[in-house]
Amino acid sequence: MLGALVAGSVVLAVSVGPVSIPLGETVRTLAGGRAGESAAVIEQIRLPRVLVGLFVGSALGVAGAVMQALFRNPLAEPGVLGVSSGAAVAAVTAIASGATAVGAWVLPLAAFLGALGALALVYGVASVRRDRSVSTLLLVGVALSALFGAVVSAVVTNAPDSDSLRGVVFWLNGDLVARTWEHVWIVAVPVSMATIAVLAFARDLNVMLLGEAQAQAGGVGVVRVRRSLLVLSAVLTGAAVSVAGVIGFVGLVVPHLLRLVLGPDHRLLLPGSALLGGAFLVLADIVARTLFSPVALQTGTVTALLGAPVFLVLVLRRRRVAQA
Repeated sequence: MLGALVAGSVVLAVSVGPVSIPLGETVRTLAGGRAGESAAVIEQIRLPRVLVGLFVGSALGVAGAVMQALFRNPLAEPGVLGVSSGAAVAAVTAIASGATAVGAWVLPLAAFLGALGALALVYGVASVRRDRSVSTLLLVGVALSALFGAVVSAVVTNAPDSDSLRGVVFWLNGDLVARTWEHVWIVAVPVSMATIAVLAFARDLNVMLLGEAQAQAGGVGVVRVRRSLLVLSAVLTGAAVSVAGVIGFVGLVVPHLLRLVLGPDHRLLLPGSALLGGAFLVLADIVARTLFSPVALQTGTVTALLGAPVFLVLVLRRRRVAQA
């Protein structure tokens, strides 16, 4: 069912736009059976944007599911350890300094390295106390997120010109506009490899839900597994942020919603989060492009508009069930 949702969202997203393309023609073009003006629009403009959205949504969905499991908290999300904030600092600095003029690859590379650097800093600060427990990592992540946010604000305030400021603000809200095949390959490789690696830890995550002591007794190397999953989550989040900016609520809402439907088994939850996360972001991008056409919203704005009410409903529903 989720696979059908992904396929349907891709076909719909490729068909919808300033120039509408019949669904049948879209399917034939995607299957490689039709050439012409519509094929050029699909292959060079719309399909790269849709595929980037698919990979970014999948990355955020899987990273969110991992974070919620590791911290045993349904409110955890991919940027809880400051990974998104670290990527934001690096990317904003690259934009404000003019380094992005060197090439299109500079911004994604800066954001990706910033995400991994943030995780390394979290671990480094936690190691000072020789305490790498989940609670300590979370507290350090929250503190560093606040610090990174202050740095971003300082860079924005001192942006050298209006174009740089516009680029910074646009990137911080997250969007899929003007994505090309180059961006597809930038995000596809790390997201695919990291997702496959995370799926291999599904059983360990199931055991760790019982608690670290029980997981250790069950033969799970808790410290090793947690470190590996945090690195993989940072790779997923960094890859997503590097090509689409900071997009919220996907990694928070999608795993939480699926957990209510599929249960806590990560053998189902992780692939489900990848599929639903990708479909959710692609559908949100459709709304961003068409809701107020010809005026377009940013994709990150739409995910917040859609995700916040859904999450509030889920929280209120969970509270009613707990009180019943």
